[in-house]
Amino acid sequence: MKSLIQTLFMLSALVVISLPTMAEDLFTASNKDTSIQVELFEFENPEQQQRAISLAKTLRCPQCQNQNLIESNSPIAKDLRLIVFNMVKAGHSNNEITQYMTERFGEFVLYKPAMNTSNLLLWLMPSVLFFLFIYLSIKSVRKSS
Repeated sequence: MKSLIQTLFMLSALVVISLPTMAEDLFTASNKDTSIQVELFEFENPEQQQRAISLAKTLRCPQCQNQNLIESNSPIAKDLRLIVFNMVKAGHSNNEITQYMTERFGEFVLYKPAMNTSNLLLWLMPSVLFFLFIYLSIKSVRKSS
């Protein structure tokens, strides 16, 4: 039993120590050139720029998790912002860009994920709980009176 605890402790210590290394592999730091490219990116027209910015605002930063690609200053957000800008300039549609980001990062990157069978419970649970609360409240009031 003692050796099992020691083994579990060593494995957990190894995981904690290796997490920063795995994070570096996942989120590659952008260099200064990428930051400059993002900040000085030139679109062909103002409509294209507005479309790229509004699209980037609908995509979540995978590192920050609570900011969109425009608000975030993380290296991965700058890289993804540059990808979005280049894809918009290349003439890709919003759906193509969103599909690319979803394939790369999953539906987590979307602020408004699509309703499908895999997340149907998450979409319906608040309503079910609300109606259950109303039902139990009415039942409790009737029982006490």
